[in-house]
Amino acid sequence: MKRYSFVFIALITCTLLMAQKPVIVFEKNSHDFGKINEEDGKATVVFNFSNKGNAPMVVSRVQASCGCTTPTWTKEPIEPGKKGSITVSYNPLGRPGIFTKTITVYSNATEEAVNLTIRGEVLSKPSTENSISGQYPVAMGDLRLSTKAVQMNNVDKGRSQNRTVDIKNAGNSTIRPTVENLPDYISAKVIPEVLKPNEDGKISFSFNSDLCNQWGPVTNDIYIALNGQKKFTQDFQLQVYSNIIEDFSKLTPDQKRKAPILETAGRTVNFGDVKKGAKKSAQFKISNKGINPLVIRRVINNNKEISLHQAKLSIAGGKSGNLPFVLDTKNLPEGDYRKSITIQTNDPDNSFIILVLNWKVKK
Repeated sequence: MKRYSFVFIALITCTLLMAQKPVIVFEKNSHDFGKINEEDGKATVVFNFSNKGNAPMVVSRVQASCGCTTPTWTKEPIEPGKKGSITVSYNPLGRPGIFTKTITVYSNATEEAVNLTIRGEVLSKPSTENSISGQYPVAMGDLRLSTKAVQMNNVDKGRSQNRTVDIKNAGNSTIRPTVENLPDYISAKVIPEVLKPNEDGKISFSFNSDLCNQWGPVTNDIYIALNGQKKFTQDFQLQVYSNIIEDFSKLTPDQKRKAPILETAGRTVNFGDVKKGAKKSAQFKISNKGINPLVIRRVINNNKEISLHQAKLSIAGGKSGNLPFVLDTKNLPEGDYRKSITIQTNDPDNSFIILVLNWKVKK
């Protein structure tokens, strides 16, 4: 009888914990633009959502399936019962035909990843306007490119990802493009190495995650040089976007049994009242209820007023550790603040967790 009582209590506890999580509910999960004209510019739609749960919700990142789709979203924590939005823009320039694109929304809600879909059909410009600038909208001198953003998307640690950017020589002389400022984990090959006038080509990029010591979102600024003339300016800049993740689907049953289990008392760090111009410290306790060490891969912190002196941490099974935060209110006006950070771990069930940081600046 005691055994059944324990199971019943465990079920009740689990239900209560789930009820305390935020719940993301979208008004719609897909949008059909119908037929849009290539020359009319970007097509935009807003996906509104609500937090139907009982805890603050934070959207950690929104990732599109290609560089032609640009998402923006509500960055601040969303209280229970409140609303947020994901704005998605699709650039039809140089992309005639039917399209379907996916946008993945990552948050701390019960459903950690939600897919949104946009679709439609791009009507080509009239033949008199279907020029080089339409197919290759990015100009770097006489070199034209299909995009300035190289989207590697999710890259499993230990694997490589490849992408290509289409290029064209729009000038009257030959061009020898080269790719500069590449980190060790990104390689690039221009095909052909020399472009004749009006000749098409491509740049093939390869991202080797084994050589990259970062986890999570990684952005690299690289540059195109023409005929050996290196100009490291925005006019000749490309950006490579990637997100290095761990593929837990390949774990054996024994590895799953021994996997680390992250446990916290909550997902909030409260600094309380802080005098304007002062600094204040706080710690966030993390426990490992599993067998193998729990590794904090990375803390993604985009808040200038928050610093973290120990961004990486390894916690043995059955032990606990602390992440120490320091708040500096030097440049902050008086008022209430709610910010968020993302922590990436090797716990298969909690590979990304979001912390909400609260404080109030007073005189």
